[in-house]
Amino acid sequence: MATIKTQSSDRRVRRTRAALARALIQLVAEQELARISVSDVAELAEVSRSSFYDHYRDVHELAEDACTAMIDDLLEAVPTPSLDSDDLAQDTTESLTAFFASLAEHAGLFRALLGAQGSARVIDHIRARITEATSDHLLDDLSPVPHDVTAAFTAGALIGVAVDWLQRGCPRPPAEMAAATWPLLNAIYRLESGRG
Repeated sequence: MATIKTQSSDRRVRRTRAALARALIQLVAEQELARISVSDVAELAEVSRSSFYDHYRDVHELAEDACTAMIDDLLEAVPTPSLDSDDLAQDTTESLTAFFASLAEHAGLFRALLGAQGSARVIDHIRARITEATSDHLLDDLSPVPHDVTAAFTAGALIGVAVDWLQRGCPRPPAEMAAATWPLLNAIYRLESGRG
């Protein structure tokens, strides 16, 4: 009996958290994150304020949770190209386009959490996930540059480009951003492979 209650409780927790995240994402598309209250989110999610506080301290914590979950979903859905790919440029450009498209879709949320008043937790999470995804696809141990250095550099560069693009209001479409970013990333890997 305890197992059934726990599973039911877990489903209820996931459902409530998902409803809160959806409500926040809808609200942040309409107004700045700083102007959204717990009451706004709870009302739109059709949960009580006390239920909100059962899960999160404040709207900012909910935003961090929603943002990191979206990044995880994105990075799991978009395969990281391998250096052994027959068409590395196309594969990488497609992955980068999906990355920028996801950021653009939820630009208000990402702009708030990656900007000057943003969240170190979210930035660290994105950096760690990109570093992890990238390090699995770098060159073998013959490279004089440790894999984690190149992967961390790549992650930092992508975050820098993404933050700048978001802060400027996403003036270029995701595919154009991907096309502009690919040669820069390619230069890193060409340098690395030229040393082997």
